[in-house]
Amino acid sequence: MKIAVVASHPIQYQAPIFRALAERCALQVFFAHRASPAEQGAAGFGGAFDWDVDLTEGYDHSFLRNVAAAPNASRFYGCDTPEIGARLREGRFSAALVMGWHLKTYVQTILSAKMTGLPVMVRGDSQLSTPRSALKRVVKEAAYPPMLRFFDAALYVGARSRAYYEHYRFPAQKLYFAPHCVDNMWFSQRATAAARDELRATLGVAEETTLLLFAGKLAPRKRPLDVIEAAARLRRTGAAVEVMVAGDGELRDALQQAAEATGVRLHMLGFCNQTRMPQAYAACDMLVLPSSGEETWGLVVNEALASGRPVVVSDQCGSAPDLAAPPCGRIFAAGDCDALARAVESLMAHPPQQTDLVELIGRYSVSETVNAIMRAADAIARPNRSVAA
Repeated sequence: MKIAVVASHPIQYQAPIFRALAERCALQVFFAHRASPAEQGAAGFGGAFDWDVDLTEGYDHSFLRNVAAAPNASRFYGCDTPEIGARLREGRFSAALVMGWHLKTYVQTILSAKMTGLPVMVRGDSQLSTPRSALKRVVKEAAYPPMLRFFDAALYVGARSRAYYEHYRFPAQKLYFAPHCVDNMWFSQRATAAARDELRATLGVAEETTLLLFAGKLAPRKRPLDVIEAAARLRRTGAAVEVMVAGDGELRDALQQAAEATGVRLHMLGFCNQTRMPQAYAACDMLVLPSSGEETWGLVVNEALASGRPVVVSDQCGSAPDLAAPPCGRIFAAGDCDALARAVESLMAHPPQQTDLVELIGRYSVSETVNAIMRAADAIARPNRSVAA
């Protein structure tokens, strides 16, 4: 089996999947764009940076020539790679996998594959509750059912992802559960009791204090200010609650001002690269993700659970029905700070058993995702033969 994967750019959450997939098949990953440190910082992380783990190690890959006038991975025309057709023809692949259809590169891949009879799989995390204009909804209702039939298989990442494909009448027999995942073992091995004690001692957080973690970009769509407001309400009831933030962005000053105004003790870690995150999860007592519907999943939820920490997640986050139901988490109405405070209070009073956390996150693993990709590829693959140019 020889599989081509076309991705926008190296992403920390996809690298473990590609490495594991390369152990199961002949894999070639084509990236459409190479993001600079400054560009990554401009995406909302608060400053230029490079990831401190290798995102391209352990699998064959190459960077396509991006001829876009303004190369980037955030806009449709930012990834324009006309050579992908030739690369697919030359590669004698059994199947191709694209990570969505929101970039020109993906459309070029899909059309090139269809012209040569190469089966195509897609994996994405779109959900129906993402805010859209009425016009866009009408257009999608008409265009998406026939458009999605270009795919020979669709890999859905969770309950709302499956509902999305079902809504647009994608054939159920062509759907495969390839869950959103992180390297669970990597996080669990590093989120140790010693790591917890070290960071809490550095921050001056008492053991009896409940430390809430917000992890991510400090952007309006993630609603980090709601965590401060909920903590303030809990403090007024006498609860010992503090907030730790692993992230940076445009709301940094507003967050600090809100904490000062409400008397909430706030620990700002700033942007935390990948190797620093397990200690942040270890030090907290729960992760809080209050995002709006623009949060199509929220992989920090996976990271927290893999690190042995429960989660409180808004009902608009894509991962909520999969990962935040009791006993491992709580779900609250997005924007309702009273409901958020009650959810935190409930989890404080009734924390889950570690066995519950391990069992849940075990169903959202890299191995489960790779197994699904291989099952889908086996079902749709053509014979490994050359394709005429």
